[in-house]
Amino acid sequence: MVQELIAHYSNGNKAQFASLLGVRPQTINSWITRETFDAELIYAKCLGLSADWLISGEGDMLKQPNIPIATTKREKLISTHSGNETCFEALTETTKKDKGAIPLVSERAVGGFANAHFSIKECDVVAYYIIPKFRYLAVDFMIEVTGDSMIPKFYPGDIIACSIINHSRYIEWNKCHLIATIDRGMLVKRIMPGTDKDCLTAVSDNKEYPPFDIPKDEITGMARIVGVIHIE
Repeated sequence: MVQELIAHYSNGNKAQFASLLGVRPQTINSWITRETFDAELIYAKCLGLSADWLISGEGDMLKQPNIPIATTKREKLISTHSGNETCFEALTETTKKDKGAIPLVSERAVGGFANAHFSIKECDVVAYYIIPKFRYLAVDFMIEVTGDSMIPKFYPGDIIACSIINHSRYIEWNKCHLIATIDRGMLVKRIMPGTDKDCLTAVSDNKEYPPFDIPKDEITGMARIVGVIHIE
């Protein structure tokens, strides 16, 4: 099973896979030899991985394999970025019924974060899209960036693809996250440990905006930003 993960996520390179997980290469060798592994760590770091496959070894390794590209007349040329790759492709507007359709939500969807399963109301969905580049990234929803605090990483009008975080252990320090808060609404920031255990520090890429602490009890939900769409 570990060999299959290495083949898919790092083209068979064990050292790269170890780097992805944040462990030593010797740890990967040990897993292979002992036929065991840290399931929680792998599931947190390997985006798009099926939890059922990881636990049982049965079914498809990825959550949404072979998603067909919907064919409609409403397409825009976009650049999509995930990981270290950027490509140009068609952004295809579709319907909720199409397999792999990702909802683009309005900022009003902040209330959904309070629900354990992130309940998106239909009235908060602007449109649904099929985006081939995001098919294996476990994207739960997309939302438009507002403000200039994350320039040059994100610009106003960019659309970020978000994967919901269900446990605090999956927060990746210094990575970009979408944070839903009670008082401030949706925030796009890098996250660092707070000045005390009861808060997190939000960091902007635009140096004109200083870091600030967010009390944990003000946070209603978080999501990793796993991709971005810039419309040309």
